[in-house]
Amino acid sequence: MKKISLVICTAFSMAAFGQKVSDYKYISLPDTFATFKGESYGLKELLTRTLTGKNYTVIPADKLQWPAEAKDNPCNVLMGDIINDSGFLRNKVLVQFKDCNDKTISSFKGASNIKDYKEGYQDALKQTYASITPASPIVQTQTNKQAVQQVQAVTSQPAAENSPAADSSSAMKFSNGKADFQKIQMDDSQFILVGANSSSPYATFRATTKSDVFRVKLQNGDATLGYYENGNIVVEIPLGNGNYGREVFSRK
Repeated sequence: MKKISLVICTAFSMAAFGQKVSDYKYISLPDTFATFKGESYGLKELLTRTLTGKNYTVIPADKLQWPAEAKDNPCNVLMGDIINDSGFLRNKVLVQFKDCNDKTISSFKGASNIKDYKEGYQDALKQTYASITPASPIVQTQTNKQAVQQVQAVTSQPAAENSPAADSSSAMKFSNGKADFQKIQMDDSQFILVGANSSSPYATFRATTKSDVFRVKLQNGDATLGYYENGNIVVEIPLGNGNYGREVFSRK
């Protein structure tokens, strides 16, 4: 089990999507920035105006307030943050953008010699603006569309020996003890688990650089890891407190 955990941690640290801030349309900003201890100094308003001017859509941290497009595809949203990086003599900020897997996509530093906190932080933030390129989003919903089409093909076609949908390698049955799922291979690098009575994926698995370890996007938008163990599919389920539980899908 220790070896498996080591493999998972290694795969997680190596996972990277190679994307840029400009690939995204939506950027979520928190109400306050944690490192400024409750005082925002007008930084959120300044950053919001700048991002909007560069064709980004700024949305709140609360996912319940997100537009439908963002809710349906949470990995199309970047999480923005402003970090207090001040030194002894200068006010400094770090503008950071992370993806749905908590990976830093880009970060930009700004510094100011103005001693007043509000003016100094705002001046430092303005130094980062030139580094933020305008939005030119890449729509990342294709996998879900392919998944739905594949599920519909599997559920609508009658089983036949020469039918790809009937091939056990493309649609195998698993169970987590509560419900039955089909494992459908989308291509060489990804597969999905879909519930018996559902047309949308319960989870999407993408290959990592480690054999039998996968980046997983759950139906609710959470990003985690999965792996094969003794012929079963195991998914690390976020518990919301920084800990993870195991959900085991056994082959039927």
